[in-house]
Amino acid sequence: MTRLAALVRHPLSLAGAVIATASGIAFLVFTAASITGLVDNPYGGIVLFVILPLFLVLGLLLIPAGIWFARRQRRAGWSSEDWPVLDFRVPHVRQTALVIAALTIVNVVIVLLGAFGSIHAMESPKFCGAACHTPMEPQFVAWSAGPHSGTACVQCHIGEGPKAFVHAKLAGVRQLVHVVTNSYARPTPPGAEMPPGAQAGTCVTCHRPPHPSTDRFHVTREFADDEANSETTTTLQMRMSAIHWHADPATRVEYVATDETKETIPYVKVTRSNGEVREFFTADADQRTTRAATRRTMDCVDCHNTVGHPIAATAEQAVDRAMAAGQISRNLPYARREGVRLMKSSYATADEAAGAIAREFHGFYKAQGRTVDEKEVTRTVATLQALYRRNVFPAMKVTWGSYPDNRGHLTSTGCFRCHDGSHAEASGATISAECDLCHKDASPALYDATATAGSVASPHPR
Repeated sequence: MTRLAALVRHPLSLAGAVIATASGIAFLVFTAASITGLVDNPYGGIVLFVILPLFLVLGLLLIPAGIWFARRQRRAGWSSEDWPVLDFRVPHVRQTALVIAALTIVNVVIVLLGAFGSIHAMESPKFCGAACHTPMEPQFVAWSAGPHSGTACVQCHIGEGPKAFVHAKLAGVRQLVHVVTNSYARPTPPGAEMPPGAQAGTCVTCHRPPHPSTDRFHVTREFADDEANSETTTTLQMRMSAIHWHADPATRVEYVATDETKETIPYVKVTRSNGEVREFFTADADQRTTRAATRRTMDCVDCHNTVGHPIAATAEQAVDRAMAAGQISRNLPYARREGVRLMKSSYATADEAAGAIAREFHGFYKAQGRTVDEKEVTRTVATLQALYRRNVFPAMKVTWGSYPDNRGHLTSTGCFRCHDGSHAEASGATISAECDLCHKDASPALYDATATAGSVASPHPR
């Protein structure tokens, strides 16, 4: 024991003991703070579960390393087992010890402040969008112009609970490796790196399903490619209670998707609040294999999949919305047609696109010899340039339609992933594809427990 005690006196072993002890104490303090709610920060886990354990392991490794070096020194015959003598009766020793203690406290405070400052910086949207500028630019720009621009990235992308935390941390490590090695996907896959159970742990922080449950009117304004930019208005009465039934906690909808984007769904299982279970398969699905596959419980983001980073599905949609908002002048002949044409043209960079849009849009009216309001032309050009910068990112190969919007079925499969009339039970009853399930104020037979073979039934409750 005396010999071992002598070996651990090596400075490396002592340093390891200090580091391990300090890390262990800090880990316990951070854990207590996290449990009591004093530290409520998703990135605080980096300190708690990554940095502190790494220092703890480092300290533990330094102890045997110091013992090894001490043995080598003893065999070489030049090691000394004498400890330095600190006589606190000497004023100089007391002063030196006091200075060292004070500086240590100051350093600890600085390190803690720096750690918390780093955590705060890492959770900011600016860090998420700017630290990995090229791969995250589409999402950051779209988020900035979207309805959740006041919500920080970590509030949605890091869910509650240990499972969501581990999911986010592993995803972050993988993304960092991809960025460093320049091996990230172009474009980033739709819906990538969302926490498991978004409804249960993320969306319901602000939203409460199945609300809104009252009907709402949805107005779509579209414009033609003619000289007058003729307008067509479509008004739909949306049955919100039927639409949001899919995310109602009282009902459980599970499905199996065979592709990463969740666009191909061969199997749907519905469990009602009374315990009744119904299963629907596509005709080409292998039922045994499909049942054994990984299932996902349907939640908010299965339909609202682009709400955090809304990128227009088509150039026509983007131009129509801008024209409906008055940002593109309807008084300019063929403004809609020319705007869509310029939006759909290929450009190497956003700057090249901005120059080409201004040049060609102004040039169109000059070539036609038309007298137009130059202020309206300039304002429309600025809008078109902003639309392009907000929706198209050549470096990431992101363009119109790169991210399908599943709220509906006009620009993507959307609702028809399940409501296509081909998902059938063993009895032959199918998930309904009738439009009036969602678009009509009438009360259709949403659920027919006595449906006969070949009839059309929905998994919706009455």
